[in-house]
Amino acid sequence: MASPLSSLSSSSSSLFHHTFTGSSKVPVHFPNQTAHFFVFAQKKAKKTRKIILKEDVADVGKQGQLLDVKAGFYRNYLLPLGKAQLVTPLLLKEMKIEEERIEAEKRRVKEEAQQLALIFETVGAFKVKRKGGKGKQIFGSVTAQDLVDIIKAQLQRELDKRIVDLPEIRETGEYIAELKLHPEVTARVKLNVSAN
Repeated sequence: MASPLSSLSSSSSSLFHHTFTGSSKVPVHFPNQTAHFFVFAQKKAKKTRKIILKEDVADVGKQGQLLDVKAGFYRNYLLPLGKAQLVTPLLLKEMKIEEERIEAEKRRVKEEAQQLALIFETVGAFKVKRKGGKGKQIFGSVTAQDLVDIIKAQLQRELDKRIVDLPEIRETGEYIAELKLHPEVTARVKLNVSAN
């Protein structure tokens, strides 16, 4: 008679064989190789946003400047205060059109200033009369406002007296004044000062 232990071991092995082999009676062999899993440390991606500033922000940038800022700074500070806007292709296109318009306006203003300078230089000398004193001396002096008034009377052109650079005139004679019409355009006009 077989021992209960031997019958248990034979039944458990047949159960083992049956559960893993299924209905086919072919034994399943597991490879002796072990599976290797590699875990790489992944660096946390820096989340930045490309923005354009709507106004000057201290320690960040000036209005109209394109910047890359951290997403949290944009989301928590710039966006709620309305100081920045996310850059989109449409916004970039609008910015380019606006820049072209500004450049065209700058060129137009410069060309006008050059034409005005040409007019001033071809006029000749502007004549100023003052009450005379001893010799070549005149009473008072000729000021920038005097020159602006003479230009307005003769050429019907309005000028600001702050653009006139005039030497100190206290005697009769011929002088040259500079008119700063544009940062890149300066007109030189002659001034004839005579005594009455």
